[in-house]
Amino acid sequence: MRCQRTKPAWNTALAKIRSQQHNRRCFASASPVIASSRNHRVVVVGAGTAGIAVSHQLLRSGEFGPEDVAIVDPAVWHHYQPGWTLVGGGLKNKQDLRRKLADLMDPKLKFYNSSVASVTPGDNFVTLRDGDKLTYEQLVVAPGLSINYGQIEGLHDALYDPESPVSTIYNYDTCDKAFRTVERLTKGNAIFTQPAGVIKCAGAPQKVMWLALDYWKRAGLYSPTSPSSSAITISFATGLPAMFAVPKYAAKLEELRKERGVEGLFQHDLVAINGNVATFARPNGEAAVTKQFDLLHVVPKMGAPTFIKDSGIGNDAGYVDVDDHSLRHRKYPNIWSAGDASSLPTSKTAAAVTSEAPVLVRNLLQVLQGKQPDAAYDGYTSCPLLTEYGKVLLAEFKYGGEPKETFDDWLGIDQVEPRRAFYHLKKDFFPWVYYASMVRGTWGGPKGWIN
Repeated sequence: MRCQRTKPAWNTALAKIRSQQHNRRCFASASPVIASSRNHRVVVVGAGTAGIAVSHQLLRSGEFGPEDVAIVDPAVWHHYQPGWTLVGGGLKNKQDLRRKLADLMDPKLKFYNSSVASVTPGDNFVTLRDGDKLTYEQLVVAPGLSINYGQIEGLHDALYDPESPVSTIYNYDTCDKAFRTVERLTKGNAIFTQPAGVIKCAGAPQKVMWLALDYWKRAGLYSPTSPSSSAITISFATGLPAMFAVPKYAAKLEELRKERGVEGLFQHDLVAINGNVATFARPNGEAAVTKQFDLLHVVPKMGAPTFIKDSGIGNDAGYVDVDDHSLRHRKYPNIWSAGDASSLPTSKTAAAVTSEAPVLVRNLLQVLQGKQPDAAYDGYTSCPLLTEYGKVLLAEFKYGGEPKETFDDWLGIDQVEPRRAFYHLKKDFFPWVYYASMVRGTWGGPKGWIN
């Protein structure tokens, strides 16, 4: 499979996808009924961004017949999760950012609408939650991350209390509550948190903060030049030592934080909520810190599903233990992984999957043909950081925190500067192209459409 690079003009890209629509094969609804045959050439665990993209790219290779590729997922809905930040900023309706999962499946896929209980890698089978077993020649493990609400005391009850000023954009049920709490706040302390450890889209915790700040600024409730005299004070409490992991973007975001008068509480890891008091753990045995709040946006702790570690296919942290470049398991050569549950040391975003999926598919096909894998993933990922209404800092980087900027390569634009054009990519183009192309296996991110 080869990727063709698009022209840098996104209007040309939009015209191309429209012209492809009449040639695109129809994706009929797939029945989640378990077939009598449970033997498959490839089993894909997870129908999130990585799993569904990989499954359809495998089908498009022409190497597989009906039900040769099976996909396993218990969900009814498939969500465009990057859009939940937009919901939290009052820019999108959450109902517009999801589709029925069965409706996205190519009818040649065998869809098991179930969860996975375990993987038995030595015998090449997957056990479903109902006890059924699926055998495979090749296994792709891409179940995404689990949200661990219980690791922050009091979080679950606060989130689902409609009167509580606690919210999170990391949940379909509560992403719209985030904007309601912003609208309701007229004075007091607003705290936005980010935990230590791995999360989906490491930039999202501050995206919602920047939008809230801009909302309050426009409402006359916050002045970046005089935060101490404003009705609202804003704090960013992160378990990490800096605003972002990539030095180039971290420096710019720290500059924005200081310019806009946001208090930086670094290495403050939220561990408990009790009424309107938040408790933060500190490193190196330092005493815990408590903060009173009138609005609290929380990013829960996350981790890979427990079946990965329990099945012996995970690393010490519980993520599927694959090679950083080939995406092939370090111990079991017929197991692969992409997306958030993989051990790949890069930021966990949908953008990363645009580069991971073609590499995984290419290498898996090479192995089936008796060849050595020859495709390599360089760690590419992206985070379109909303810095205010109408502007986005488009962070793109690869392994080692090295920037890999699409528009710098094409147009010589330094993407560290927030721009309106990037805002429209984030708000309008990316949600559209995701369902129009990416879930169907035809979108390669910066490389354009995949043939």
